[in-house]
Amino acid sequence: MRVKDLILLLAIIYSYSAYTQNMVEYTSGWEGKIENSKTFNLKVEIENLGLEKARFKIFNRTNIIDYPFNIKSASLIEIPFSENYYFKGVLSKNGKEINGFIKSGMLLYHLKLTQSDNNTFVGIWNILMVDELKSLNFYLSVENGAGNEYEAYPIFGDNRFTGTWCDNFKKENDSLSFTDFKTGLQFKGKLATNEILLDIYLGNNLLTQIGLTKSTTDWEIGGFKNDNKTSILQLTEMEKLISKDSLPNTHSVLISKKGKIIYENYFDGYNANIPHDMLSASKSISSSIVGIAKDKSLFKNVEQSIFDFLPKKYQIHKDSLKTKIDIQSLLTMSSGIDAIDYGINANPKSSATEQNYQRTPDWIEAILKAPMIHKPNTKANYGSANPALLGVAMDSVISEPLELFIDKFLFQKLGISNYIIQSDLKDKPYFGGGMYLTPKDMLKFGELYLNKGKRKSKRVISKKWVENSFKNYRNLENVVDKNGYGYLWWHNTYQVNEKSIKSIEARGAGGQYIFVIPYLKVVVVVTSGNYRNGKTQQPEAIFKKYILPYLEN
Repeated sequence: MRVKDLILLLAIIYSYSAYTQNMVEYTSGWEGKIENSKTFNLKVEIENLGLEKARFKIFNRTNIIDYPFNIKSASLIEIPFSENYYFKGVLSKNGKEINGFIKSGMLLYHLKLTQSDNNTFVGIWNILMVDELKSLNFYLSVENGAGNEYEAYPIFGDNRFTGTWCDNFKKENDSLSFTDFKTGLQFKGKLATNEILLDIYLGNNLLTQIGLTKSTTDWEIGGFKNDNKTSILQLTEMEKLISKDSLPNTHSVLISKKGKIIYENYFDGYNANIPHDMLSASKSISSSIVGIAKDKSLFKNVEQSIFDFLPKKYQIHKDSLKTKIDIQSLLTMSSGIDAIDYGINANPKSSATEQNYQRTPDWIEAILKAPMIHKPNTKANYGSANPALLGVAMDSVISEPLELFIDKFLFQKLGISNYIIQSDLKDKPYFGGGMYLTPKDMLKFGELYLNKGKRKSKRVISKKWVENSFKNYRNLENVVDKNGYGYLWWHNTYQVNEKSIKSIEARGAGGQYIFVIPYLKVVVVVTSGNYRNGKTQQPEAIFKKYILPYLEN
């Protein structure tokens, strides 16, 4: 056989073998190393703003995005720097900073870009939320492989990153691709014998490349040492229990009294710079946005029907009962829509639970199609569909992009810039939960309500709205403790030293709590990672047993 023919035959054999690679062979755990601890901490620059040669840049150790753009509006900077990615922001009145958001995946990452020199604005985008990776270990779980079918889930050794939500698994010949629709990161892999070469992209732009081999030992995930601070208040018993894992997955505990931080500590490698997933605790922030809109007379009153705010295509769901769903009923979980969340129990497909409506292409359509089980404003049942409708209502009355309104009228006034907002499928802020704030900024938000809407003597929300928010309208019927409920705020009472102490609380799954205790002039924040072990209410035990007794002394 001629050499030329032999080469051709080998090429055909290789091509055929690559094409017929069976994903059963790759169904396993894989591991490799990330290039460096700052790979996902991206620098963002806007150069020559307002000039013809303006550029939007994203880079780490190498240039990733270099996008030329022109501003069409002096009041709004919009930069679609890659397919399905954009930056949207506003230049401050003094011209020295730009506050805006990068939309990537399901997240709106807030960035504050400050002016350096030569009309250049500079900021940092931490796409994995953490300020620097504590572990360079990277793992890939390839599952359910059969022929060209498979699922693949990236897992970082630094578990302070909340993880990926991957989908859109594809295979062509020896190439794989899938997407993390939470962060927007794209993964593309090349299959080889006993190896996967995995590229991670931002759009079509390469971020980093990782060589993976099959795992032969258990994965090393988390386990980072605490870097605790010295605080005025000593809570040594609580700290010992956290360190011994008797109060597992506690990530932070912060306490302020009369506006002064008296205790601040972080655990499991967390620190003051990492925004924590608040999950449903951010429903209380959603309530504040409704209040700010009301204070600005962007809608008349909380007795207005939700159908006064909904786009025309949703009006077909209006009937004699649903038209009575008003803003107040949504704020108090009393809409009457079958949106009851019973946790892990099976939910009827017709109900408007998050598990159901978030699997549909139009969340609001799915919510409005659900049956009514009560007359509005009569019975309260906890469910995220209620604040989800509030988000649509607020978007309809606010003229600017909703996320920029939130930033301008709430977070900038609180001095908060390091945060992330989860969006819905239409790139709008999702009022049902999922915002990321640092624990210290969660504390600031709690203090805003403790101080009846003021921050450092400046009014942010009206006193009346705060007072109405903290009222107990009715008890939640679908939670074990039958808690009272305000405007997306929980009520609870703790018995300590024969005293009954009332607390108003923002709560999120996994153990994300903001406790506001007006009687003591105290705000307490606890963040946690108890998502699947049944300890989601552990912060209440921490608060009652290991914090309140010391505050009472």
